[in-house]
This record gives sequence, C-alpha cells and structure tokens, in this order.
Amino acid sequence: MDVVVTGGAGFIGANLCRLLGAAPGIGRIVALDDLSTGSRSNLPHDGRIELREGSILDRAALDAACTEADAIVHLAARPSVPRSLADPVASHEVNASGTVAVLEAARRAGDVHVIVASVEPALAGRGQASFVVPEKTPGLSMGQKFSKMGIRASHTAEVVLEDCRIPGSCLLGGKDRLDERLARARDGQRSQSQAAMATFEATRPAVGAQALGIARAAYEYALDYAKERKQFGRAIVENQAIAFKLADMKTRIDGARLLVWRAAWMAATRKPYLNGEGSMSKLVAGETAVHVTEEAIQILGGYGYVRDYPVERWHRDSKIYTIFEGTSEIQRLVIARAISGVRVQ
Repeated sequence: MDVVVTGGAGFIGANLCRLLGAAPGIGRIVALDDLSTGSRSNLPHDGRIELREGSILDRAALDAACTEADAIVHLAARPSVPRSLADPVASHEVNASGTVAVLEAARRAGDVHVIVASVEPALAGRGQASFVVPEKTPGLSMGQKFSKMGIRASHTAEVVLEDCRIPGSCLLGGKDRLDERLARARDGQRSQSQAAMATFEATRPAVGAQALGIARAAYEYALDYAKERKQFGRAIVENQAIAFKLADMKTRIDGARLLVWRAAWMAATRKPYLNGEGSMSKLVAGETAVHVTEEAIQILGGYGYVRDYPVERWHRDSKIYTIFEGTSEIQRLVIARAISGVRVQ
C-alpha cells in the first residue's frame, strides 16, 4: 500500500514515516510538506520515501499525491482500547472505541488515521500504543466539525471510533517492543522516554516558530501604523506610551526567536533536551504571540478591534499556541521536572 503523509517532513511526520516504513504491507511513502533543511535531515533515506513540495492546504499538490497513493495519513490521539495485547499479533484484533479531536482531520472517513490508544489504563501514560486504523474500517467516521475562535483555515473535527476491529498487524513498532515496554512499566522500571511525548518535545520548536510568525506580523503592522498615524500634530510612535510598547514587543520576539533557534538546532543535531529546551521555546513563543498581538490591538485602538484590520485575527490565531502541543502549564511542568529531577505534580 502506498501512503501519503501530510505534514510528513516535520519532526512528528518523520517519526511517523519511520514507523510506517517498518510496518508490513507499506510500499512507497510520499512526505508532503514545505521542506526545511532540518526536516529533510530528520527523514530516513531508504529510497522508499519521496520528499515532495506542497502542503495540506495546497489542493493541487494534495490531489496529485493522492491519485498515486492508496491512503492519506492524519494524526489523532488517545481513544480507549479496552484490552491488553497478550495474544499473538498474527491472530490478534483490537477493539477500539472513543472520540478524538484532530487538527486537519480526514477529508473523508476512508483516510488512514494513526491513533495513540490506551492498552493498559492502569499504567496511565506508559500503557499506550500507536495503531494505524486502515481506510474503510467499519465503525470509523468523522463527527462534528468545530467552529473555532482562531486558525479557522485549519479543519478541526472529531474522529469517531465505534467498535472498530483493528488487526494486530496495525500496531506501530511491533508487539515485541510493546511487550518489553509494558513489562518494564509493570515492574516499576523507569523509561527513557515515551515515544509520543518525545515526538511532541521534538516538534515544539516548529510550533514556536509558527507563533513567532504571528507575533512578528502583528509587531510589524503595529510599527508601520504607529509611524503613519498622526495625533496631536505628530506620529503616535513619538509618544513613549506607544514607543515603549513596541520596544517591549520587539525585545520579546527576538528573545523567543533565539530560544526557538536553539531548540531547533538541538533537535536537528540530535542533542538531548536536558533542561526542557523544546518546551522553553514553545512556552515563550506562544505567550509572546498572545502578548504582542494584544498590544498591537491596543496600539491600533478601535481599528485594532474591527475586522477591517488583520491584528484582531492574529490575536485570535495566537491563543491556540498556549493550548495545543501542550498547554503553557504543561510546558512549565516539563521544564520544572527536567531542571529539578523531581516528578513535580
């Protein structure tokens, strides 16, 4: 089966391509994304993975890739699989039920989904495994599409699983590795990392970079407006109240950018995040985007609040960066645990 991975050149997509490449029955993999140098270096080079320019929002590129493939892969997370995986993979099936919300959800219920599911709830986060839910699996459907405050160009909907029978061969990474990991968890042995959490940590600089783009756009727009807007016979940027806001905005953006660059460099060169550097970059960049866009609205005054000007949309878009890929509170938790060596609750 040939597969298209949308967003496949990012860190999370590269890890997914590795897992799919090891799965039985998978042929050629097309990684469809805007390719950066770091993304290219993160993809395995075994001849089966084709790097192709384009994105999920590029309808022509997406359609061209899909006509050559049997399935499209999207990402989802954490329904429930209410049984263990003790049976042999060859004859084993997993019964999955639940509802998950995903960004850029499947355009049709026949697309392939990667589901991170709980296989041993008693082990909490260490009792999870990833499965490929094949196209046309009975019980797989798309639920309601959500109307969101921001990032409205991104399709967000529920993926519904109702008694889906998933073959054991769809377990990513293989049953032997899962059994070993679950056995260590049952014995109370520490794990170096959880695959899903490690993937999130590696992708956080990319998410931080998105937040920085929003912050920069709002700052530059507010700066140009402040230079052109005249009040009381002079440009409003000549007033300290406005100029100091812009100075703080610029300072916070540049500081966040350096954190993102450091984390991205560490990920690209495979250096471990010993102090939660990935979380630092996402935390600061996300909160900077919210702050900068709010200040941009303040600088524009009433114009900033109306939809004729773009800053109100940037503010709505920015808020998600303190929520998805781990909330700001979770980022602080990751950093606190990393620097203290204590499992802070």
